[in-house]
Amino acid sequence: MSEMQYGSPEEIAAFAQLQSRLPDLFGKVTTRRTQEQTVVVVPSLSLDPEELAKVKGVHHYEERMLYMLMLLRRPRTRVIFVTSQQLDPIVVDYFLHLLTGVPSSHARERLILLHCSDASKQPLTAKVLARPRLIERIRGAIPDASLAHLVCFNSSGFERSLAVQLGIPLYANDPALAHYGTKSGCRKIFRDAGILFPDGFEDLRDGEDIVGALAALRERDPRRRRAVVKLNDGFSGEGNALFYFDGADDLRGQDLRSWIRARLPGLRFEAPGETWDRYHGKFKEMQGVVESFVEGDEKCSPSSQNRVNAQGRAMAISTHDQVLGGPSGQVFLGCTFPAADEYRLQIQDAGLHVAQVLASKGVIGRFATDFVSVKENGEWKHHAIEVNLRKGGTTHPFLTLRFLTDGSYNVDDGLFYSQTGRPKYYYASDSLQSDAYQGLGPADLVDLAVVNELHFHSSSERGVVFHLIGALSEFGKLGLVCIGDNWQQARFLYRKTKDTLDQVTRKS
Repeated sequence: MSEMQYGSPEEIAAFAQLQSRLPDLFGKVTTRRTQEQTVVVVPSLSLDPEELAKVKGVHHYEERMLYMLMLLRRPRTRVIFVTSQQLDPIVVDYFLHLLTGVPSSHARERLILLHCSDASKQPLTAKVLARPRLIERIRGAIPDASLAHLVCFNSSGFERSLAVQLGIPLYANDPALAHYGTKSGCRKIFRDAGILFPDGFEDLRDGEDIVGALAALRERDPRRRRAVVKLNDGFSGEGNALFYFDGADDLRGQDLRSWIRARLPGLRFEAPGETWDRYHGKFKEMQGVVESFVEGDEKCSPSSQNRVNAQGRAMAISTHDQVLGGPSGQVFLGCTFPAADEYRLQIQDAGLHVAQVLASKGVIGRFATDFVSVKENGEWKHHAIEVNLRKGGTTHPFLTLRFLTDGSYNVDDGLFYSQTGRPKYYYASDSLQSDAYQGLGPADLVDLAVVNELHFHSSSERGVVFHLIGALSEFGKLGLVCIGDNWQQARFLYRKTKDTLDQVTRKS
């Protein structure tokens, strides 16, 4: 297997054979808590490097998948966790001490931590593939390859190749189907699902296509104020730009296309420091879409999370309201769970329609469908805007809640109930950030959480769980999931955490 060429027909055929083992493995693991299994976690962000570079401290985002250590609550589960650089032992201990029902020493014996000693900007999986001896070490740590699978943040050709070299299936979408998660691909999925999505155009290749699409949108509706230009594989909203039609009512003899062409360099980019020349070059490389900006006085951005399991069944698993920022509110900052009472079941239903279409095309794994929702005449209209065909910013907080409480999501009311029967809520963010926090280390953070009673308590099922801890000292950036018995309590925990950090760093 190791001699197969990357992306060759032989590798693709071997991958398909491995994937055929998933349904049987899934059946064994889901029916028996004591079933032996090995989960190889490679939390690589195998996305466009230039787009990822726009995210501050992005190499620490591998730590977001440390929630997978909670699988060690299963007494016969082994986890192999691979990272670019060695994890701080304090960070690992922090997650192991969140485990309930199993001694942390027992869990620690079943955890194998491996790393590449490589801080370069390459995707983690590419680093692993370049290290045959590391691959041998991973293979050697798997007692039974027939009871093992690979888990990743998103699937690409790199993850397919690694699965083949390890001889284990990948529990994620087949990279050959990745186009369904592009901005162009998801518009076609929305069309097939029969749900509402913004007027626009997909599969655009360059600036001239952008000009034509913007002109057509304006001609369809002369009242249109602005439109969004999106890179097909933009990440976390950073690949979006706004075009304003201000002044288009008075062209003074200039045709609409020429007027738009002259104004394209003035696009308002979500990514700081972006330029038209660089953006246009990236657009020609990955293509993209133009669509109407959804306007509204009362507007929000909910999201529906879904899963297609290894046996091909589509299911709803959660809803969130997204917390967005950036120049025009298109950059993901965090989320609240669940989505608002008045529309979360509508979002759940629309997301399930999308999941069923994707399942029919062979997609498996977790993904999210994002919406822009506008209230008109007392009713909500939900415009689907993209599918994130991977784990995302809403994945790790929800799985953190599920693993910590052993609870379950109820599709009838869209709430999550712990084993005690209490509904649980949370506020989660990847972007609690301040330059003043720089210099705080993992030990400082743990101490502050315990002293100020922020730490998550299994008895009360309330408190704060941190992630991106490794980014704190260098970037002053931190992620957190604030779990409470209602939205107010969850938001209070977030404010208390921020206030505590602010007070401590002001004193120092």
